[in-house]
Amino acid sequence: MGPLKPNLVDLLAALFCFAAVFAVMSKVLLPRIGKVLAVREYAIEGVSGLAGGTRLEAERVLAVCQAELAAARQEASRIRQTALEEGAALLAAVRAEGVRAREELVAASAVQLQADRGIAEAALREDVLGLATELAGRILGEPLTDARRNRSVAEAFFAEVE
Repeated sequence: MGPLKPNLVDLLAALFCFAAVFAVMSKVLLPRIGKVLAVREYAIEGVSGLAGGTRLEAERVLAVCQAELAAARQEASRIRQTALEEGAALLAAVRAEGVRAREELVAASAVQLQADRGIAEAALREDVLGLATELAGRILGEPLTDARRNRSVAEAFFAEVE
């Protein structure tokens, strides 16, 4: 017999075994495999849907965070600008106060200098009067004792000089 002409009994036995295996597979194993595949597909779709929802939520949160970050940057820029303006105003006020204090100090110094000059001039006149009286007394050979007359002569001289 050969491979092209099989034995009829062997062919029927092989056909019966094939039918039995096919029946068991189609009735028992294939529905179980289908159920497992359906459950896996449902789980994959559920996880995929959940992942899509999570992705959408993450994108929404990212957009909110970016908006808050932009607002915070804008607020920080505004605060920096305000601080810069306040610093410039404070610096100008401090400079103005310094100029005012300097002007007051210069004015007070000028008044004090004028007063000191008057005092020094009066003391110098007294010293010059004393020296001039003494020198005149030496030249004349006798002391000049009339203080009123000496003072009036000296003041007339100083009045001419000024």
